[in-house]
Amino acid sequence: MDSGRRASLSFALILIALGAWFLAVELAPAVRAIAYGRATWPLSIVGAGVLMLVAGLITWTPGWAIPACLVGGIGGLLYWQNLTGNWESWAYAWTLIPVFVGVGLILAGVLRGRVRGALIGGGWTIFSGLVMFSLFGSFLGGLAIVGQLWPLLLIAMGVIFLVQALLRPRRS
Repeated sequence: MDSGRRASLSFALILIALGAWFLAVELAPAVRAIAYGRATWPLSIVGAGVLMLVAGLITWTPGWAIPACLVGGIGGLLYWQNLTGNWESWAYAWTLIPVFVGVGLILAGVLRGRVRGALIGGGWTIFSGLVMFSLFGSFLGGLAIVGQLWPLLLIAMGVIFLVQALLRPRRS
């Protein structure tokens, strides 16, 4: 089966599963309480991410791991914010989105058998997101652990990029 057909199949499975979920939400009060409960509504978003990943695995479409990790990660973040009431953390927590994408890149690469490239590309994406999270979090007062030393993160990232640029082979 070609990749376009597999992608269409996985999308169809996702639509069917989502339809079944929302039908259960409409017809079963217990499921509705989970889907729309004050503490549990973000779990529907996490579930959508899990559903994307499962559909990608069933149809062997590894690329679905990237949006699956993105959606699931945002759902997990919203779940944490909902539990703690720390909604103002969104001012810097959005910087975790590249981290979720990086995890998806690594997972998709591993599933495709391209482990080294996936670890490099996904690893840099995760690293960049974590540095931004630390910078924004400390600058906006959410991460006291970094405190006044947040400029060291900028310096470290600059040094890493400088070394990379110097070690990269020249193109003619």
